[in-house]
Amino acid sequence: MKKTFFLLICSAFLLSCQQEQKYSESATHKPIMPLHRNAENAQLFYLTDYTPAIDFADSVRAQGYDIEQTETQGVYKLTGINPSLSTLQIFKNDSLTEVPILPNKPFKNGMTTIGTNGNDITFSVPFYIDSLHIDAFWQNIHLDRSNIKHNADSTFTLTIPKTLQHYGRSFIRIYANDAVSNFNDLLIPLENGKVITDSRYLNRHDANAQVLYSLMVDRFENGDTTNDRRLNQPDVLPIVDYMGGDLAGITKKIEQGFFDSLGITTIWISPITQNPNDAWGQYHNPDTRFSGYHGYWPIYVTVVDDRFGNDQTLQRMLMVAHQHNLNVILDYVANHIHISSPIIKQHPDWVTDSIITLPDGTTKRNFELWDEARLTTWFDVHIPTLDLEREEVYQPMTDSALYWIQNFDFDGFRHDACKHIPECYWRTLTKKLVQRYPKRELWMIGETYGSPELISSYVKTGMLDSQFDFNVYHTAIEAIGYRAGHDMEQIARVVEESQAVYGAHHTMGNISGNHDKARFISIAGGALDWDEDHKQAGWNRTITVGDTTIAYRRAMLLEVLNFGLPGVPCVYQGDEYGQPGGNDPDNRHMMRFGGYNEQEQTFRETMEQLIWLRRSAMPLTYGDYKTLFANEDVYIFERTYMGESYIFALNRADKPFSIDLTINGETKNISIDGISYEIIHSK
Repeated sequence: MKKTFFLLICSAFLLSCQQEQKYSESATHKPIMPLHRNAENAQLFYLTDYTPAIDFADSVRAQGYDIEQTETQGVYKLTGINPSLSTLQIFKNDSLTEVPILPNKPFKNGMTTIGTNGNDITFSVPFYIDSLHIDAFWQNIHLDRSNIKHNADSTFTLTIPKTLQHYGRSFIRIYANDAVSNFNDLLIPLENGKVITDSRYLNRHDANAQVLYSLMVDRFENGDTTNDRRLNQPDVLPIVDYMGGDLAGITKKIEQGFFDSLGITTIWISPITQNPNDAWGQYHNPDTRFSGYHGYWPIYVTVVDDRFGNDQTLQRMLMVAHQHNLNVILDYVANHIHISSPIIKQHPDWVTDSIITLPDGTTKRNFELWDEARLTTWFDVHIPTLDLEREEVYQPMTDSALYWIQNFDFDGFRHDACKHIPECYWRTLTKKLVQRYPKRELWMIGETYGSPELISSYVKTGMLDSQFDFNVYHTAIEAIGYRAGHDMEQIARVVEESQAVYGAHHTMGNISGNHDKARFISIAGGALDWDEDHKQAGWNRTITVGDTTIAYRRAMLLEVLNFGLPGVPCVYQGDEYGQPGGNDPDNRHMMRFGGYNEQEQTFRETMEQLIWLRRSAMPLTYGDYKTLFANEDVYIFERTYMGESYIFALNRADKPFSIDLTINGETKNISIDGISYEIIHSK
């Protein structure tokens, strides 16, 4: 009897040690994005898309599927049909990594967290039926289903394993599906194994809690006049010449508390690599050439442009930013390089062909063929596209990107023109970052215009963390700005499409505008017509706000939307006070830090309140989303976290709107003034 008892104790101890080792290994990795099963029986996937730290595995398995290694190392074929949630199991050197596999089913919202006592999580699904399947993951470990209890009131409770109390920041993820749908996932942050319910415990590395601020270095603040050097050429108009903004200017504004007071957590700075010292390109009406003030024409890809500063001023800017609890991400250009670059002169064959033959047999110049030849097209004659499908090109170019991480304390990248760069580049870059700097908390967001399917093809653990959600942006400005044929209900549909593709707790960027778009406030106020050329308008007339009685109110509706939706809200410099303007370069005037009129000042103050609400409210960072109502003029949605909720109600019409909605079994009246919004908080 004693011997049996002793063996039981030893077995329990060994099991505990194995479990502890299992958790310890997983704790070092961020949660892996799910594998989305497509409609085809056979589906290829790259192992490094899910585990960039692992080039190849000892074995790979998945319940309900057959998996085989293809002839290409690290590429596997998954076959079979499993209507339920499953797990991709990756075995390497006696360690196990597990990745959720989501079946090919329509998306449905409605699963939400109800509450916690810190040691467990109570949640509900839209309804309980026999075919319901629930899986929970801690980091990249599939938790035993015995940890999930079905309660008498048809809610569920997940018990958090006690062994997790030894770890700092980690995450619980919950997935569910039934015979028809995949439900929205739940994401719950933990600290030492307990659920975080107070935003004060979040930090600047919590990606879901970021508020991003986009600035153009040359047009932000001049902190050092000794490096000013305009081209001052008669064929270069002043608006496209250098204006003196630099890294010292950014440091100055950080030290003055500009970003602190506004509530920003992450600064995205435009490219800082050395650009040409002369003018390039040509525009007509008016006639002008351009300087490289914007930074998107790199010559030396590992040198700071001397108009912006040097290595020392960059290092100081990053140091001061981190002292102020700010992240800084670098805008990096990989697609092309300036024709004057020594790289091009040394390797003229590294660029794609400037003349191509299309599938129909026609031959044409390979310029601005954004969709016809997206991986090879040139943006202009002086910035040839690099042939990044070739290993001898993408290997050194990814090392050039890593230079900025190795030598400077950046917190990640904003990547330019992602859809024009092949996937092999992104896989190589991310694998190098993860393998060489495993302890760095880096976040990468990309720029891709296109369908959710195209955008999401780059959003994977082994490529990019996120991209800007231009589909939500375009739908939102067209609806709020009253473009013919567009309404508020369309925003709700596109938001849910994004959740279905990117996940309910994605970190996709929700933008107010950017350096390639006309200022929305000028569209909202009628100073710009939807159907005119916004670039041409900016050149040929002074673009104002327009009708101030509606412009600021409509512009604020867009901001409220961005700060209420899942994702990362991003403010383009000047949008926080309602800077008017057309498209490039009229959207790139020098930043103003004061001298606002009364409406600009009010807009700025409201933005500050909105940003701090976003940062202080857990439902707006880790909360679950649900559309409550949407029609032509009104969009109402709810964000809920652990029983606390915020309802966002937006009305674009110039007349008041009122409705009674049944929310959680209670009837609630929601009334909104014309061209206005309401934010309703409840616990």
